[in-house]
Amino acid sequence: MGNITILDGGLGRELTRFGAELKQPHWSAETLMTKPDAVKRTHQAFFEAGASIATTANYAVIPFHIGQELFDTRGAELAALSGKLAREAAIDANAKSAGLKTTQMKEVKVAGCLPPACGSYLPERFEPEAARDILSILVKSLEPYVDIWLAETMSSLKEMRITAQAVAQSDKPLWISCSLRDESPTPNPQLRSGESVKEAAELAATLGASALLFNCSLPEVMEDAILTARKSLAQSNPAIPLGVYANGFAPKPREGAANESLAQIREELDASSYLKWAEIWVKAGASLIGGCCGIGTEHIQHLHTHFCEKT
Repeated sequence: MGNITILDGGLGRELTRFGAELKQPHWSAETLMTKPDAVKRTHQAFFEAGASIATTANYAVIPFHIGQELFDTRGAELAALSGKLAREAAIDANAKSAGLKTTQMKEVKVAGCLPPACGSYLPERFEPEAARDILSILVKSLEPYVDIWLAETMSSLKEMRITAQAVAQSDKPLWISCSLRDESPTPNPQLRSGESVKEAAELAATLGASALLFNCSLPEVMEDAILTARKSLAQSNPAIPLGVYANGFAPKPREGAANESLAQIREELDASSYLKWAEIWVKAGASLIGGCCGIGTEHIQHLHTHFCEKT
């Protein structure tokens, strides 16, 4: 099981452990402005739990959340701060592990978050030109601090293309993570736009993605997505790693965009239950495993113990 890479979990609710307060519409961007130390401590907590990737906390640093005026005046600053805090946490984690004589330790890295530029779960509102402007600011601000680009919660093929174009000139690898429709599991899984996972996998390969993941969707729909993606990539690029970081939202229809309200978290999806889902995903072909909204450090620690510490 040593080939499994453990990602971090959802930042939002973990931030509250360190004194942050989640408010709409600014969401986690508020923490960057008012309590940045909570961001660094959250990254550190995930590293201590066993994550080897920290995703920068700029998901909400877009006009959809903080407004156009604040984005224009402070967007670049806040994105850069999110990169700096994640990098500092990674440096600390690597320094702590440098002297440990164990093959289980891996150098931790920072993934630069490239969020849905026009709002999560809203493929119909995606505006390519506006997205290009937003993403160019985020990329320029994050570039000095990140090892990997992570285009996450992509809900349409168009969103994937435009986001990938934003880092086309970068020499850093791009991971693309798509969000899925949360209806009952189906052998023909779809992005939130209704476009197929098969098309998304083919496009990810065409765009030169170094990994394809699925995130911010229910655990129940992930296995079919991994199986479909693996089959689709078998001919074109079977070496692309696949991954999952599901959310912990209650399995019921959600109205509006993600993060418009504080969603209910499933009480039964504890660390042991989440691990059972992760074992299914790994069996299906996933090698990058983490968590999204509502999946905390205890979940990540359980994943790390099971996949990385057992012999």
